[in-house]
Amino acid sequence: MKVNGKPTRTIWPERLPEGGRAGSVGIIDQTKLPHRFETVSLASLEDAAHAIAEMLVRGAPLIGATAAYGVALALNEDAGDARLAAAYDQLFATRPTAVNLRWALDEMLAVLKPLPEAEREAAAWRRAAEICDEDVEICRQIGVNGLALIEEIAATKAPGAPVNILTHCNAGWLATVDWGTATSPIYHAHEAGIPVHVFVDETRPRNQGAALTAWELNNHGVPHHVVVDNAGGHLMQHGMVDMVIVGTDRTTAEGDVCNKIGTYLKALAAHDNNVPFYVALPSPTIDFTLASGFDIPIEERRGEEVSLVHGKTPTGEITTVQVTPDGSPVANYAFDVTPARLVTGLITEKGIAAANRAAIAALFPERVRAA
Repeated sequence: MKVNGKPTRTIWPERLPEGGRAGSVGIIDQTKLPHRFETVSLASLEDAAHAIAEMLVRGAPLIGATAAYGVALALNEDAGDARLAAAYDQLFATRPTAVNLRWALDEMLAVLKPLPEAEREAAAWRRAAEICDEDVEICRQIGVNGLALIEEIAATKAPGAPVNILTHCNAGWLATVDWGTATSPIYHAHEAGIPVHVFVDETRPRNQGAALTAWELNNHGVPHHVVVDNAGGHLMQHGMVDMVIVGTDRTTAEGDVCNKIGTYLKALAAHDNNVPFYVALPSPTIDFTLASGFDIPIEERRGEEVSLVHGKTPTGEITTVQVTPDGSPVANYAFDVTPARLVTGLITEKGIAAANRAAIAALFPERVRAA
């Protein structure tokens, strides 16, 4: 996708290791968006772990890609078994909910563990780059498959009338390496000349919708409005939403969907108002080891994410203010689970599946056998 007209990915190798010189990786610092676009260099395992834990990078696919490069960065210093195991453990501990983190680390371990130490560093950088390229193609294909759904709705609309799509959180290209998951069908529709309009949930507490999805759509010229999280039900009741597309941090073998807190409420409102509710996801986000979404660990984050709000003043200053009373404790649950019965379909790189074990397994039999 584009930033100021320039094609941009969320993560890239800045410098490959060569002749004793350590490699490094560039990322977009998403904590600075939407008011400042800044990039950061990751030069060590600790840098990569910090970027994931403190959400300089976020979104399940991008977390996985960053973890893969984190392993490569760790081997800059030492390619031994102990270092490889320590890197796995340190990166795995950064975020508990997104399954792509574990998937990417397992992919790296499977490639590197059998190799002699002298070959591991170069192999790690190659596999991390491959994981990123694979994610771009997966997300592109999600967009192609989801485009068909938007085309079907567009065909029922008056000429020139937009397809109105509600999103929650940021499942855009900032959450992946490129294209995004939930936004990929939207970008494909926009590029195909289909009128689309997006209602962007602000997504408290970190405002990833208002800060990130809106920033993306604005840069790419896609019509949209930011709405408060609790507006979705009202919009659906008044026929203003044609479909909902969200992402997911982990989806179970039975089709339960774990996503940013508030997703479940959107699914309930969509179900009550007969609005199609789709989940866009790459196959590495499917956890074939779990049946029930209620077995997924739900991350609880710092209360400051709720009590403090970052923004820009009329003079252009970026500042932080407190919105809660002194002394009021905060509970900050980062994700919730949407049961499969509320999901109209799963948009994957291999097609659109019903949210049930048989349909998911039919698309990804090789992943089922591996689990």
